[in-house]
Amino acid sequence: MSLYDEGHTVAGWTGAGVATVGSGVLGWGVCAASAAWVAGGLAVVAASVLVTWALHLSGWGKPPGVRPRAQWGMRLRDTQAREGHPGCVGCRLAGRGRRRSNAAAVPGGAGAGPVPLSSVD
Repeated sequence: MSLYDEGHTVAGWTGAGVATVGSGVLGWGVCAASAAWVAGGLAVVAASVLVTWALHLSGWGKPPGVRPRAQWGMRLRDTQAREGHPGCVGCRLAGRGRRRSNAAAVPGGAGAGPVPLSSVD
């Protein structure tokens, strides 16, 4: 048993598997000098990025950094995925995990726009 959280997740292993197949197709295309096989391999590699990202967003990935020991199992879903992980580029690209300013939520705060004259005493 490992003493460290190595980040083995369903998203990671699935993405690595799809990328391996894409690399094989790409390599076959290079050896066969076939532009169609090369393009197909590149498409599969690009799809591996999207598959990994989708699985991460659905909770089958892991946040950046070390997780608590109780969450090291590969079959455990990440319960924080809906809110987004702080410092996670994938979550930020999906619009999750952005910090919201409290000033924008307060009426009359920054970003609220001009205050009507009728409300000024």
